[in-house]
Order: sequence, then structure tokens, then C-alpha cells
Amino acid sequence: MTHFPDPAPGSHRRWAIFVVGAINFIMSMFYRVSLAVISPSLISDLRFDASQLSDLSAAFFYGFALCQLPLGLAIDRIGARGGLILLGAPAIAGGFVFALGQSYEHLLLGRFLLGIGMGGNLMLVLALLAVWFPLDRFASLGSSLVAIGVIGNLFAATPLALMNGWLGWRSCFIIFTILNALIIISFALIIRNYPPGYVKRAVKNRNLLQGFKTIARMYGYWAISLGNFVRYGYFVAIQGLWATPFLIYGVGMSQIAAADTLLFLGFGYMIGLPLFGFLSDRIFRSRKKVVVTTFSLSVALTLSVFFWSDHVDSWIIKTTFFVMGLLAAPGQISYAHIKELVPSSITAQAMTAVNLFTILGAALMTQVLGLFVQGDMNQLSGVKDFRLIWFAGAALLAIVTVMYSFVPESPVFGRAATKQ
Repeated sequence: MTHFPDPAPGSHRRWAIFVVGAINFIMSMFYRVSLAVISPSLISDLRFDASQLSDLSAAFFYGFALCQLPLGLAIDRIGARGGLILLGAPAIAGGFVFALGQSYEHLLLGRFLLGIGMGGNLMLVLALLAVWFPLDRFASLGSSLVAIGVIGNLFAATPLALMNGWLGWRSCFIIFTILNALIIISFALIIRNYPPGYVKRAVKNRNLLQGFKTIARMYGYWAISLGNFVRYGYFVAIQGLWATPFLIYGVGMSQIAAADTLLFLGFGYMIGLPLFGFLSDRIFRSRKKVVVTTFSLSVALTLSVFFWSDHVDSWIIKTTFFVMGLLAAPGQISYAHIKELVPSSITAQAMTAVNLFTILGAALMTQVLGLFVQGDMNQLSGVKDFRLIWFAGAALLAIVTVMYSFVPESPVFGRAATKQ
């Protein structure tokens, strides 16, 4: 087997970067879905309606998406450490504005600032992994990073609900904001943009527009981006909003049973991230094969839910949700794929450009699926009222699967083979 050069052999700092970076990313994943758990408190305290809650949820992702393209340029120019410091201010400010806000507008601003502040928590670490570790460990490490981040999703469920009951949602988010500030400071002290002796290649692209022009001319960029738009957007829409009413009003579960079932979705995603990263890096030595195969299986599984009856065995539901989360995970490999298709001088720009579509998918897919559910949520009864959500998901996943099948394979493993 070919061994790629190790840019920092024996380095302890790179593992410290990975660990603290993963903890930092947990905060991002927590904030993404935390609104669902405290929504009853927001309705009670501030009289928010469903539309306002939807706007608050989307505001985070729109703020997140807004900073993706300039973030890529910033990482390429001032490094990951500078990018972290730049985004730290809106992250902390947004947390306090949200926790202390007294109106819909205040909370909307807080969520938007939080989205901007959390916008680099994944990309910053991926950019560091790309220069601190060998090439053939990037996908597995990146997937492991996101798998650890899913702890934030899990903490935003039952643990947050318990804290909310004990302390109230405002006190909870003040605590999380202070914790986030401590993590940012620790990360800034640990980060070094490059390992000792690393030679940075000359940057040919002098501005964001030139770099994006290079990326935008690539079919692979658009296919990978739209694949992530649908893959992650649909997963977040189901996990963050539509699974709960489907399970309660569609198949008749209690609120506790529905929450327990959602854990299977999260656990599947958590397990799938390092598993498929390892399969891509070490076993199949391919990005495209893993992504296309699992996307295809996702189409079949999502469509199967369309045919469910009102009474489905609990084990079938939990198994389906676990596998659904598992099959959503390989989309993370697309970051390694696009990184390996573009010149090294625009690596960060390319990954953040893909991430732009990924996050926009999370914002828009939730709202788009809402168009397929009509009427008062409390009046919905039976799976028939939710079937279009699953059919639309299967159809969109099928379209991007076909598009991804025409993306060139990553050249990394092909180059490695020629060196053997």
C-alpha cells in the first residue's frame, strides 16, 4: 500500500488541534438543533408562533451560509487561527443577544450572529487537518471530527430539556455562551496554521472572485454542492423538525417515544461518519463509489417510508431511522473529494463553497418540506398527511445521485497507484 508523506511526524500539537477543534465543532452542532427543544418555552414566554420559530431556525443557517465564501478566502490568506479569532466575536455576541433578548427581533439577530460565528467551526479544522496530516487520512479524520460533533446534536435533546427545566432557557444559553468563549480562547492558543518546516505553495488567486471562477467552471463542484444541499438539507429537515410530528401525528408515538427514536437517527449518523471515511480512505480507496452507492440506498430507504401504514412496528421505525442516519453520513466525504479535485491554492475556498450549499440546504429544505404539510399541526393524523415529504426527499436524492455519478473520481488514489 502506498504511504503518503507525513507533514508532521510524531506531532502532539496536531492531535491537540483535532481534539479542541472537535470540541469547538460540538458547539456548532449543538446550536444548529437546540431551538427545537426550547421552542415550547419560547412559545410560552414570548408568544412565538410556528412561523417565527421557523424563521429563528433558518436565521442560524442563513448567517452560517453568508460567511462561507469570504471564510474560504480568509483561511487561504490569513490562516485558520486568524479566521477563528475573526469569527469568535459574532459567536459570543450572538449567544448573549439570544440569551438576553426580549423580542422576536432580538432573538432573530442573536441566531443570525450565532450562525456567522459558528460558520467556520468545521472548515477551520478541516483546513488544519489538510496540512497537518497525510493525504490519505483526511477523509477518515474529517468524518471522525463530524461524528464527534454529533454529540452536540445529542446534547441538544434530553440533556438540554432537563437543563431548561432546571434553570430556564436563558440561563442555559448564558452558560453555553461562556463555555463557547473559553473553547475559542483555548483553540486560539493551541492552533498553528502550519506544522514546522511546512512550505506553503504560492497563492495564484489574488481574490475571492478569481478563485471562485476556477471552482465554478468545474462540473464536479456543482454536482458535489447540490448533492450536499439535498443530502444534508434533507437530513437536518427530518432530524430538526419534521420527524417529530411525523412520529407523533403520523404513526401515533408518544413524545418520549418519538424523542427516543430520533436518537437512533443521530446514532446512525455518528457511526456512519468514521465508518465510511475509513472505507473511502483505506478499503475502496475511492470517494465517488462510496458516495454514489450510499446515496442510491438512501433513495430506496426514503421511498420505502412513503408506503408505511399508520401502524408500524417500533423496531422497524427505529431501524429505518438508524440506517437513514447511517446513509446520510457519507456525504461528508464530498469535502475530501472537492479538496482533491481543485488546485491546492484554493482548497479552503473550494471546501467552504461546497459548505455554502450544504448549509443553505439545511435552511431551505426545512421550509420547502413544510409546503407539503398542510393545515394545523394538531389536526394532522396518519402517515398520509406526511407522505409527500418522503416522496419529495426520495425524488431529490435520486436526482443528485445521478448528477454525482458523472463527477470525476478523486485523482489522489490514482496518483498513488502510479508511484507504486
